[in-house]
Amino acid sequence: MSYRYSLAFLTVAELAPPQAVQVAAEAGFDLVGLRLLPAGTDGPYPILNDAAMLRETRAAIQDTGVRVADIEIIKITPEFRATDTLPFLERGAELGARNILTAGYDPDPARMTDGYGAFCELAHQHGMTADLEFMPWTDIPNVAAAVAQVRAVNHPAAGVLVDALHVQRSDSPFSAIAALDPAWINYAQLCDAPGVFDPAPEALIATARGKRLMPGDGDFDFPALMAALPPDIVLSVEVAQADRMGRDTPIERAREALAKAKAVAEAPLAVTPST
Repeated sequence: MSYRYSLAFLTVAELAPPQAVQVAAEAGFDLVGLRLLPAGTDGPYPILNDAAMLRETRAAIQDTGVRVADIEIIKITPEFRATDTLPFLERGAELGARNILTAGYDPDPARMTDGYGAFCELAHQHGMTADLEFMPWTDIPNVAAAVAQVRAVNHPAAGVLVDALHVQRSDSPFSAIAALDPAWINYAQLCDAPGVFDPAPEALIATARGKRLMPGDGDFDFPALMAALPPDIVLSVEVAQADRMGRDTPIERAREALAKAKAVAEAPLAVTPST
């Protein structure tokens, strides 16, 4: 196994990008994820337009050697126009990002394919991939829906983003993840959660954005997931814990997240994905 670990934006969401890079380095991460556009009503994220913050972030990257793994978030909606994302893509390229967290919010599959395909082409032109994350409250609710879109666009920049939380909470069997083309999986996100949960969309969103558990602290089947994933991908440790912000420092949470992610990801694999 040759995993590289990335500190996801949500794990230290209170930090500005330069500080997130510094904390990632101090905690021992190889990479960092940054948010440039809001996921919901959060934000704003000034790095998209703030030249001074860009300079500070690039200086932190240069000083620490921590690179930007992924940037967030592009939402493919009915109104989506790929050309509107050019400022986002240009800033991502300036940061040296490799992957883009992409979400599907269009109920029309054909229109979704058109929008996603156009974005994949622009992402490719900027040296990045467009990794489609399946989330049960979106129009890409499970791994099968993500596969259908990636196949439909048939583009080298298209990929499937596997998040442990959404694997647990959607109809996404480990066997289906194991069957994915390894070339489609650029990175995966690790966290944990209780096995018994409220399936209402608002409850799923609340957990995803602020109530995740550290890897190994919940009921997720990490041996099955790690057996299903390629052995050389980036693992983004995404542990949004709103109740710990202000109580535990970002560096404390980042160090704990990395240690627990390594414990579950690098444990000896003794299962074959079948469920």
